[in-house]
Amino acid sequence: GLCLVRRGVFREERVRTLLSAGPYPARNIPERISDLRAQLAGNQRGIRELMGLVDRYGLDTVQAYMGHIQRNAADSMEEALLQFVREEPVFSSAFEDFLDDGTRIAVGIIIHRKNEGRKVGMTIDFTGTDPQLDGNLNAPFAVTRSAVLYVLRTLISRDIPLNDGCMSPITLMVPEGTVLNPRPGSAVSGGNVETSQRVVDVLYGALGVAAASQGTMNNFLFGRRDGTGRQYYETIGGGSGALEGHDGASGVQVHMTNTRLTDPEILESRFPEVRIERFTIRRGSGGAGRFRGGDGVERAIRFLEPREITILSERRNRAPYGLHGGDPGAKGQNLLISADGETQDLGGKVSRSVHPGDLVVIRTPGGGGFGRPESGEHV
Repeated sequence: GLCLVRRGVFREERVRTLLSAGPYPARNIPERISDLRAQLAGNQRGIRELMGLVDRYGLDTVQAYMGHIQRNAADSMEEALLQFVREEPVFSSAFEDFLDDGTRIAVGIIIHRKNEGRKVGMTIDFTGTDPQLDGNLNAPFAVTRSAVLYVLRTLISRDIPLNDGCMSPITLMVPEGTVLNPRPGSAVSGGNVETSQRVVDVLYGALGVAAASQGTMNNFLFGRRDGTGRQYYETIGGGSGALEGHDGASGVQVHMTNTRLTDPEILESRFPEVRIERFTIRRGSGGAGRFRGGDGVERAIRFLEPREITILSERRNRAPYGLHGGDPGAKGQNLLISADGETQDLGGKVSRSVHPGDLVVIRTPGGGGFGRPESGEHV
């Protein structure tokens, strides 16, 4: 490991040397240094705030309330899980979904009442998930666990702070060497932004709670080929899956994305080499059902200067599933329309040069529908 700070001093030169080394050195090292400094500053602020609490209330009181918060979260989680077992002793379900390359992500869920201690327990088992990949769609165990925690928190109706107490009634099994728990040294950059989405989808499918959402962040990047100048990275929303009593939302980021899109006016002023020609809801892309899936979007960007683009996306080959008889949402599509009018399907993952006049069109997936429409019901 690397010691980032020694005796209160950030070891910038050592970090720069390591980032510059190897056959694939980091790009834009000054920005990476700024990222690390920001994280260190955030940690220091957290330390100061925590020590301030201890100074004000005392260590015993602070630790006691940490325990209270976690126990309340565990109780809230049990309350949510009891809704699945109801009068039965056990709720058992399994579900699987696939990445666009066919990689299988499978989960088995058992929720069971307990006679002692806690009221209910839950086992989440990803056995049956495919082995880790040579590419970068592997999700580290921490990402998989975070996606599980996210789903569990959405089941709780109480207004509680997110904390690890939600995991107290949960036994999580993720076999090592799989795409959801790869061995050290595996490529993982796409696992956080893409594969984590599929973890959420299979859990909601196994619980029967919601149809699949768009299942991708539609990562889009551009910049000069030599890496100089400003680089741009955005993620693009799509449709969310429908659930009992609710249609899906259209043109939104779903689940773990935690990003917002730059306003067209701001983007064009900071990057005069591009024009946003179209940004609209992709009508009809949500799956039909008793409750309809949300629609994706269509975003078209015209390039006025040569640039290198990269797209990392999923749900281009496999549609977001519908649930309980609902239809799947529409698959996404990435197109390049050249200045002379020729159209090329870029597929889900691509890195290539574009030329002045080229138009990149990204159509994001819709969410799946929920439930079979009743006779004469609007879908």
